[in-house]
Amino acid sequence: MLIPFILSGGSGSRLWPVSRESHPKPFMKLPDGKSLLQKTFSRAASLGEISEILTITNREYYFKSRDEYQETKKAHPRICDTFLLEPFGRNTAAAILLGAFDVSSRHGDDSLMLAMPADHLIEDMESFKHAVEQAANLAKTGMLVTFGIVPDSPETGFGYIEMGESCDDEGSRRVSRFVEKPSGEKAAEYVESGNYLWNSGIFCFSAGKAIEEFEKHSLEIYRATLKCWESTGREGAMAEIDPETFSDVPEDSFDYAVLEKSRNVAVVPASFGWSDIGSWNALSDLVAPDHEGNRVVGEALLQDVSNTYVQSEGRLVAAIGVENLLIVDTTDALLVADRNHAQDVKKIVGQLKSMGHESHKLHRTVHRPWGTYTVLEDGQNFKIKRIVVKPGASLSLQMHYYRSEHWIVVSGAAEVVNDDKTLLVRTNESTYIPAGHKHRLSNPGIADLVMIEVQSGEYLGEDDIVRFSDVYGRK
Repeated sequence: MLIPFILSGGSGSRLWPVSRESHPKPFMKLPDGKSLLQKTFSRAASLGEISEILTITNREYYFKSRDEYQETKKAHPRICDTFLLEPFGRNTAAAILLGAFDVSSRHGDDSLMLAMPADHLIEDMESFKHAVEQAANLAKTGMLVTFGIVPDSPETGFGYIEMGESCDDEGSRRVSRFVEKPSGEKAAEYVESGNYLWNSGIFCFSAGKAIEEFEKHSLEIYRATLKCWESTGREGAMAEIDPETFSDVPEDSFDYAVLEKSRNVAVVPASFGWSDIGSWNALSDLVAPDHEGNRVVGEALLQDVSNTYVQSEGRLVAAIGVENLLIVDTTDALLVADRNHAQDVKKIVGQLKSMGHESHKLHRTVHRPWGTYTVLEDGQNFKIKRIVVKPGASLSLQMHYYRSEHWIVVSGAAEVVNDDKTLLVRTNESTYIPAGHKHRLSNPGIADLVMIEVQSGEYLGEDDIVRFSDVYGRK
């Protein structure tokens, strides 16, 4: 049994302003309209006789991830999608060990796992399938297997793997050592030698062997994660990781915690069109250039412009007499950067965090389990939102201390609980929720409910909420 294990975490700060904490890189839509997460799920489902795909992600991303999978699962209806939900991140070591405990407990130590980051792209699926088969055969013998990408340039943004002696007839090698991101000079030496590969961050191993290697090489992480797993309960297809014991698990990567210490690691050299989409430069490479080297997603007018990437969400972008730029326009933030400084976008995100600016975390349109809301206008003591509630969905029974809300139904019908009253509000009708009133909004219909919400009060932050009950288990 091979179980793909999707690692879906991290905010992707180098891809701001599209990637944000509440809507991170795996949910980004690519030019073909599909997200990185959907592509990863589809890739995993296409590997052969796959019956389950396990995903570890943050608790806040569970419903969005599940929605993304529903569309992709139409082509793979027999696959079961299961989840491990983290209360916060603890890097890949804890994530992989928790996955191994989960798979071992349900399917046995011999079950094979294929750990796949959710934010990678792979172009050549047939070559990928062959590499996975090769890795699975090695994993059956008790090896921890990583996938090394044959480099085509001296890239300084990736770690490298030095290959050792051969370990099968198909070109797999034992890992001699892992190398940190090198200087340009060192990277050129590595590529010229022909004995180094890019470290892809994709791994294959049996659940039992991974557990054994953690216990042998990272005992502190093993003990803390085992305690956490024993405090975590699985309910059907979902397990919420216990936050109290999880906070005691040391943060470390799988590479540092285990792979660099183990003598039992093999690498499969591969060329399957891999990209980790780590910056806007990498994303721009997915778009065909014009005769001046410009790449455009959306609508743009360019005059005397070269080697520039433009992405716009609904607005026309005009540029004149510039070159070598990244221009990314969203509804509430605009990025303009020299292409040579693409890695520095994360510094802007750091500044936004230190300022307490919401744009590091939220888009104007925010996804919730029940639907979405979009902030249309935000001013002194008022905020206007467009709210869309999915058919049959319901917001929590809640109360606000500081704000009142006026709801106007644009289309559909809303079932509203307002303190001790329940009423049906139809299209072109409205209702008023005073501060301090318990209230709930539901969509009893078969089409989307669209509403305009006008908030007023001395404080309008999203944390002014007291939940009394919630069908999605939020607190």
